Amino acid sequence: MNENELSKIIIGCAIEVHRTLGPGLLESVYENCLLYELEENGLIVEKQVELPIEYKHINLEVGYKIDLLVENKVIIELKSVKEIIPIHIAQLMTYLKLSDLKLGMLINFNEVKLISGVKRIVNNL
Repeated sequence: MNENELSKIIIGCAIEVHRTLGPGLLESVYENCLLYELEENGLIVEKQVELPIEYKHINLEVGYKIDLLVENKVIIELKSVKEIIPIHIAQLMTYLKLSDLKLGMLINFNEVKLISGVKRIVNNL
């Protein structure tokens, strides 16, 4: 399954979580519920994946963690904030570059309509 096909499933699952729970909860609640929905859809998902950086040919564990990694292809960065700001996008771009992955999705569950809080970010490798 390619990244675009995965992103459609991810958005559908996120909408289901948002429809069930609504906005205003902690990010960790949405993370666990989205993990459940994605796995129920037959996807392989890892939660809180350590992301080291390479500095002068050594890998350093510096505390970066990917919220959800879907099929080792798509990074999902979850938020439950008033609005997405540029630093949130920069964070996801950094994760994409460090992991050499092509697609990331920034999902803010603190929206009346979830689709307003979904941003696809592409790493042009």
